[in-house]
Amino acid sequence: MVKVVRLYEFGGPDVLKVEDVEIGNPEAHEILLEQTAIGINFNEILLRQGAGSFPPSDFPVILGREAAGIVQAVGSGVEQLKIGDRVAYGMGGLGGYAEARLIPAARVVKLPDQISEMQAASIMVKGLTSYYLLHQAYSVQPGDHVLIHVATGGVGRILCQWAKHMDAIVIGSVSRDDKKQLALDVGCHHVINSQNPAFDEEVLELTGGTGVHAVYDPIGQQSFVPSLKSLRVRGSFVAFGDLSGRLEPIDPHILMEAGSIRFIRTSLRHFISTRQELDQAAEAVFSAVIAGHIEALADQTYKLQDTARAHADMEERRVSGTTILVP
Repeated sequence: MVKVVRLYEFGGPDVLKVEDVEIGNPEAHEILLEQTAIGINFNEILLRQGAGSFPPSDFPVILGREAAGIVQAVGSGVEQLKIGDRVAYGMGGLGGYAEARLIPAARVVKLPDQISEMQAASIMVKGLTSYYLLHQAYSVQPGDHVLIHVATGGVGRILCQWAKHMDAIVIGSVSRDDKKQLALDVGCHHVINSQNPAFDEEVLELTGGTGVHAVYDPIGQQSFVPSLKSLRVRGSFVAFGDLSGRLEPIDPHILMEAGSIRFIRTSLRHFISTRQELDQAAEAVFSAVIAGHIEALADQTYKLQDTARAHADMEERRVSGTTILVP
């Protein structure tokens, strides 16, 4: 029996229930993974609340799509992994809030010796996301001005550090002035407050009136208009979240009038969908951590049985950065 955290209905943190379950043995092309560190992502709070991608008919559900641990058993057909290997995943599908789980071998990557399991659990989703955003959704070039929203969040911090290493001029946004120093500490050259409805005026002033080459925006509805105004002609608007709510349908003429803007609403699964793409992205993330270009930190840890409290603290913004569950 292993402990898992199950969801039987949508609602507040109290709907998360700790239970003991049997998980069985790995089938063909699966592994049994003992999980030593589990990442929590804000998207899982939205899923718990009902703003997600699965219907009630799927209940009970185990949330979580990012973790690291040690292989305990392998199914037939698994050749690249063996018992005792340290591995991690960031695209494992739901099922991560558990002491152990069965998972397809194709979804995990081996960890380099220099990367701890705690680091891996803190960096897989956020690191893979940052990789595709900076290298594929919009390919940052040296000297580019980029606006990165939620600069002190889990993804935002990595984006800022990595973009700075790529010699971009990083303008970070925060929701409170007391977070500005932290944003500077993680690589921002300039910091603005996203709660200012006219923050685009600050961005234009910082860029000599031309605007930024790209906006990276996980906020959604609240920040769309000033973010659009912050872009230069032929700039790129990269949307990758809906923290303030989904955008209303966009009239393409708005993008034309703003300067022939390129707009993309992205998803990790569309940019890293093959084994080759996963290996390439994971290698880039691990190399960046090992070289010190980005940090893989667990800002706060909770026991698995305290998952509901972790969700509540994240939901109420009592914590920032990366939150890890420890079985």
